[in-house]
Amino acid sequence: MDKNYDKQKMLEILVDPDVSMILSELEDGSKDSSYLVEKLQISDTEIKERLAYVIQCGFVKLDLIENKAIYTVDKEKLNDIMEMDENFSGVVDGLTELDQYLN
Repeated sequence: MDKNYDKQKMLEILVDPDVSMILSELEDGSKDSSYLVEKLQISDTEIKERLAYVIQCGFVKLDLIENKAIYTVDKEKLNDIMEMDENFSGVVDGLTELDQYLN
């Protein structure tokens, strides 16, 4: 995995509510900016600004096809950063323990 990014900055961006919503829309495949604008009710400019660092670091790919911005998430790379983060692992372990307690 390419390590040419600030891990802490990336994690902060990934937990941003707008970025999380965008990424959840991209989970099941590429989407064009007009779809994301309509679905999420945020501007095209806002989407580009929120994803700028994520795109720069290769977590999301931006293609221009017939004058449309098409966004695609790199699921493998995104999963890798989440699995490698010690804080994220601790949260998952805590939630698993809480779930076992409640059930």
